[in-house]
Amino acid sequence: MQTQNRTQNHRLLRLLQLASPVLPVGAYSYSEGIEALVQQDTIGIANAAHLEQWLMEELQYGAVRLEAAIMVRAYRAVVAQDLIALEAWNDWLSAARETEELRSQSLQMGRSLLRLFQTLSPETSLPSQCHFAIAFGLVAATWQIDVEWATLGYLHSWATNLVSAGIKLIPLGQTAGQQLLFNLEPSIECAAQNILTLQDNDLSSCGWGLTLASMAHETLYSRLFRS
Repeated sequence: MQTQNRTQNHRLLRLLQLASPVLPVGAYSYSEGIEALVQQDTIGIANAAHLEQWLMEELQYGAVRLEAAIMVRAYRAVVAQDLIALEAWNDWLSAARETEELRSQSLQMGRSLLRLFQTLSPETSLPSQCHFAIAFGLVAATWQIDVEWATLGYLHSWATNLVSAGIKLIPLGQTAGQQLLFNLEPSIECAAQNILTLQDNDLSSCGWGLTLASMAHETLYSRLFRS
């Protein structure tokens, strides 16, 4: 029993490291369209409720749901030692990224995570390049983190990064940001359960709001974030 508990604790600590906001993959430099939405007043100044609604809808219908589903497939491909499937899902995600900013973000974060993982586990053979969702699934599977935990960690990490962006952009206080994250917990749990049961034919998103915000971001007069 003690050995089992130590193993579970070890995997939990690895998940906390993988999903940490201080993971050096550059996530803090991206707002995923929130910067454009704030300047357009779609997300109002000092309005945490607007940001919360945006994030809840992204979790239910948007691109992060799709990315997390691909992360799960990457995880399962690594467990099955199916490199062909891993490459195919990486190509699929490249095609699903609708703007250059979002695609560049995903690939840059993926490269950074692969470099970090290579440093931490130099004995592991890794692809030369992949999207962040693929890299996250690869690392989670290699570290034997439960796939449900990994999905929750992926979604919570995404939400934490965007709440941090909202704190700077809207702006919000730190306490308001934590309250927002607390309020998102049921949406994250519901999204994770849905993602884990999605069939390949059901992989879709209604993310045109994110796409339009991302397209508008590159033409903003001044920018704090890279997306």
